[in-house]
Amino acid sequence: MDNINRHEIYQSARSSEHWKRLQMLSKQPWSLVSLFAQDNDRATRFSVRAGALYMDYSKQCMNEQVLENLLQLAESCELTTRINALLQGAMVNTSEQRAALHTALRLPETATLNVDSQNVVADVHRSLTQVARLSERVRHGTWRGFSGKAITDVINIGVGGSDLGPLMATTALDEWADTDIEVHFVSNMDGTQLDNLLKHLNPETTLFIISSKSFSTVDTLSNAKTALSWLLATAKLRAGTESSVLRRHFIGISANSEKMSAWGIHPDHQLQLWDWVGGRFSLWSAIGLAIAIRIGMPKFKELLSGAHSMDEHFAEADFAENLPVLLGLLAVWNSTFLQVNAHTVLPYDGRLSYLPSYLTQLEMESNGKSVTRQGDDIDYDTCPVLWGEIGSNAQHAFYQLLHQGTQQVSCDFIACVRRYSDNVQNASLQQQHELSLANCLAQSRVLAFGNAAIADIADVKVASDADKYKYYRGNQPSTTLLIDELTPHSLGSLIALYEHKVYVMASIWDINPFDQWGVEMGKQMAESVHHAMQHDSEAQFDTSTDQLLQHIKQLS
Repeated sequence: MDNINRHEIYQSARSSEHWKRLQMLSKQPWSLVSLFAQDNDRATRFSVRAGALYMDYSKQCMNEQVLENLLQLAESCELTTRINALLQGAMVNTSEQRAALHTALRLPETATLNVDSQNVVADVHRSLTQVARLSERVRHGTWRGFSGKAITDVINIGVGGSDLGPLMATTALDEWADTDIEVHFVSNMDGTQLDNLLKHLNPETTLFIISSKSFSTVDTLSNAKTALSWLLATAKLRAGTESSVLRRHFIGISANSEKMSAWGIHPDHQLQLWDWVGGRFSLWSAIGLAIAIRIGMPKFKELLSGAHSMDEHFAEADFAENLPVLLGLLAVWNSTFLQVNAHTVLPYDGRLSYLPSYLTQLEMESNGKSVTRQGDDIDYDTCPVLWGEIGSNAQHAFYQLLHQGTQQVSCDFIACVRRYSDNVQNASLQQQHELSLANCLAQSRVLAFGNAAIADIADVKVASDADKYKYYRGNQPSTTLLIDELTPHSLGSLIALYEHKVYVMASIWDINPFDQWGVEMGKQMAESVHHAMQHDSEAQFDTSTDQLLQHIKQLS
C-alpha cells in the first residue's frame, strides 16, 4: 500500500465547521434530568451493540444535534481513511516513520498484509508458533530447570505494556487457567516485587520471561540481573553452570536479538517483536507468552479472535453504530468541548481489577500530547487525566468526589451480565454478582440525576436546604458497557475497543498516539543523577536536586 500519510492528505478537524458548531453547543446548559424528561426513547436511541458488548451512552451530556456534529466532524477529518491507513499498514506513526500494526497481531493465519513487500501475517504466525511450542513445554512439564525438576512458577519481568498487558489479561482470565503453574509479574525497578517473590520460590523450578522491546530498559534488566544472581547462588551449590542456568531458566522477548544474545538468552528461547508493535499494544504478540502459559494456546487464540472481531467492526460498521468511533467521539466531546478533564474507569467485576491501570497507560501515554502530527502547538484540550478502580472499592474511596466534589468527571461503568449462573452450589455468589450489578446501575443513575434520582422513591428523604451536605448535584456524564459474559473472546473485544477509541480521539485531535517521547528525557536524566550518586564529585543540576543528592549520600 502507498504510504498515504507521507503526502498529508488528511484534513484538520480544528478547521471544520462542525468543530465551531460543537464549540457553540458546548456553551449551552446541559441537564441530564431535562434530557431524559424530554425524550422517553433516549436510552434506546443512544445505545448500540457489537458482539458480546452492549454500550449505553444515553447518560452523556449530549443530544442528537451534538451526535450528528460529532459524526460529521469525524467525516470531515477523513476518519475512514485514517482507519484504513491503520489497518492496512500505512505509516501512521509519523514521528518514528513506521506503521502501527497491533491489529496485524490478531489477523487469522489465512490473511495477507504486505508492508514493505513483507507479509507480516506470516511473521506473526511464525512467532505464535514459537509461543505455542515454548508454552506447551512449560505447561506439560517437559521444560526442566538446571537440576532436572519441572517448572512450577513463571515470573514475567517487564514494565509498561510488557507488564500491564499480560498482567491484566492473565488476572481477568484466571478462571480459564488449566495448569498448576503459577504466573507472577515483576515491573518495579526498586526490587520490592522481585524480593518478595524470591523469598518464597524455588530457584530450581522458576522460569523467567524477560520482556523488553529494546532489551535495554533499565527497570527490566535490573530485575533480570537480580534474578540471574539468585539462580546462580543456588546452581553453584549443585554444580550448575551459568550457561545452563541461562538456557534453562530464561526466555527473552524483544525486537533486538543481538542484545538478547549478548545478555545470554539462548537463540531457541528468543521470541520476536517488531518495531511496529508499541509496548502498550503488544499483549497480542509474544509478550502474551505468560497468558498462553496460564490459560493455554487455544484460549489465547480466542483472545486474539475477540480482538480481531472488534477490528472488523471498527472497519466496517457505520459510524453511528460503531462502538470505538462513538466512544472516542464522546471522549473528545467531554474533554475538548465540555472541558471535562478527568475520566475514571469503573469495572464492577474483580476479574477486571487491572483494567483501569492498563487503560491509564493506553490512553495517557498515547494521547497525552500537546503538538499535532505536524509539530504545531495545540490550543485545545486533549487527553483527560484517567484513573479507576473496581467499582465497589471506588465507592468507598473516591465516589465522594464524583458525587459531591467540585470537579466534573466522566465515567465508564463496565460490568458482566452473566456470572456464576452454571454453579448451582454457589447461589450466594450469584446473589453477590447481582448486588454488584445493582450497584453499578444505581451509581450511574445517581451520578446522572443527583437528588432527582431518589425523589420518587418511597421512604427516601430528599435533602432540604438546611442540610446541603446531603445534596447530590448529578449531571456527571457516564457510559455503561455491559459484557454478556467475560471470556477470552469478549475480553479481546473489550481491549481492542479501547485501543480503537484511543485512535479515534487521536485522529480528531490530529496527534500521533503511537510515540511516547515524553518519557525519554526523564530516563536520560536518571542516568546522570545515578552517576552523580555513585561518585564523590559534586553534582551541578539545580539547587533542589543537588541538595537532595547530598542528603541521600549522607545517609547512605
